[in-house]
Amino acid sequence: MIDLLLFSIAAGVAFAVIVVPISSGSSESNKVQFNRITAILSTTLLLSILTFGVYYLTNLDRNWTSLWAFVLVATLAGVVFATGKERSVKGILFVVALLGSVYILSAPLFNADQKFQAVEMDQQVEIKAFDESKTPASVPPKFARNKMKKAFGQVPNTSFYELGHLQIQKVNGEFVYIAPVEFSGFFKWLNGKTTPGYFTMSATDSADNPKFVKSEMVYTPSSFFHKQVERHMRMEFPNLIFYGDVQLEIDDEGEPHYIRSYGEFITARNGFDVHGIVMVDPKTGEVEQFALNEIPDYIDGAVSPEAVSLQNSYFGKYVHGFWNSIVGKKDVKLPSDEGTESNVSPIFDENGHMYYFTDFTSPKEEVDSMLGYALTDGRTGKATYYTGNLEESYMDSQGALQIIEKKFIEKKWTGEMPVLYNFYGEASWLTPVLDSNGFLQNYFIVSAANPEISVFANSPNEALKLYKAALQRGGSSVDGSSSAKEEKTVATVLRVYKERAGDFTIVSILSDDGTNYVVSTEVVPLAIYVQEGDRLAITYLATGELFLPVKEMTNITIE
Repeated sequence: MIDLLLFSIAAGVAFAVIVVPISSGSSESNKVQFNRITAILSTTLLLSILTFGVYYLTNLDRNWTSLWAFVLVATLAGVVFATGKERSVKGILFVVALLGSVYILSAPLFNADQKFQAVEMDQQVEIKAFDESKTPASVPPKFARNKMKKAFGQVPNTSFYELGHLQIQKVNGEFVYIAPVEFSGFFKWLNGKTTPGYFTMSATDSADNPKFVKSEMVYTPSSFFHKQVERHMRMEFPNLIFYGDVQLEIDDEGEPHYIRSYGEFITARNGFDVHGIVMVDPKTGEVEQFALNEIPDYIDGAVSPEAVSLQNSYFGKYVHGFWNSIVGKKDVKLPSDEGTESNVSPIFDENGHMYYFTDFTSPKEEVDSMLGYALTDGRTGKATYYTGNLEESYMDSQGALQIIEKKFIEKKWTGEMPVLYNFYGEASWLTPVLDSNGFLQNYFIVSAANPEISVFANSPNEALKLYKAALQRGGSSVDGSSSAKEEKTVATVLRVYKERAGDFTIVSILSDDGTNYVVSTEVVPLAIYVQEGDRLAITYLATGELFLPVKEMTNITIE
């Protein structure tokens, strides 16, 4: 607070000296001198209060360049009030201030190349195949939020609070949604003083119920005055350039921490390049600053989703500069707005590392073809752009959502949080499907290259089994390689297990030689009759998986 007061007073003095004329043209020199001192003091007081109010309310960084609009107005007022030679001198100051303002305001016209270079991505063809033994973090945030709201009765003094911003992260090796409990208004903050804790819920198991974790927090986004966490960060680091909202991160001991990304402008006061985070202990107010290469291990989203979304726009728009993004639009690609957090979707790889996913489409209207997709590391901000198989045309996320809408048009179900995966070597959209009340109904998988290949089931793993069968039926290899050979064998059934998945049944077979096979009744309808002891003639793909996918099967015992 002292720093802000000193900054405001210094700015007020500087502006007052510029605005108040040295001479009023009067011959009564003493009176003029007295009047000028009074004018300077009163103007300083007024402008200091104005500066303090603007910076306190907006949390604007307190670099001198942030005062450019104040300087422009002050020098213009100085010219208006001055006379004679003084007006000429202040006129020069006004011209300098005007040129500086033009430079700051026109920066977006000339720094497009620097923006693109700052976020230029490595390029690859396709992400590696997803490990089907894992479960993707596929519970949609809207559904998780609905369940948390219904569990809000766990919160003490419920009427004081409301559910805060929802986000996904990894805690103790588990993928979970976290949502803090926030104050529902100014008077509730006056009475409550602290928030009681946060909710957590599995991001992979839709049957999981939200759990309320008690952990009192003083510095929060919904607190007021010096207890507001963003303002608390600004008071500690007055010159840092922040971008994006604060996020709640939970360490492996369950302790909450608020973080926010900081960085620097690309040129002038335009553009943003992330450099690190500021972290606040919401209980004590202790503040720490970390560069990106020094952040604690439990932090998943050091780079804010807002910063990632901004970087994606730079990469897509400014490949050939600013004017090309407006007129010619050669090689321009637009990032999707279907993400769950600021137009990007957080996802995790099999090692539990978080990335932000975004697909890119053409700026041409009524085109749902995907031009590529990007994964941005949530801890480092480094991104990789995947072109996809250039010999095939991939459907974008909007196209996948339209297919779902048409598939369930009578039920009025819609998709949310479409994410592109490599399932069995096929670029595929996995999308949770919600009803009109926001409740999860099923999971839908559709091939990005072959939209006619699609399945849905009650869980991601069930949908994957059906999708494997659908790919087999469509002639695709299910291991991501054309080298998977077809093999034939005759086997005796030792054990059989049948599992309902959507409209079909998945039949798992253990043969007498210890080999496991899996087949869907969508591929082999008569597989539903397989029993222990049956002799089967099987054609399968030698993918090397534990359960080998069956392409054809004949029950010799029945025939």
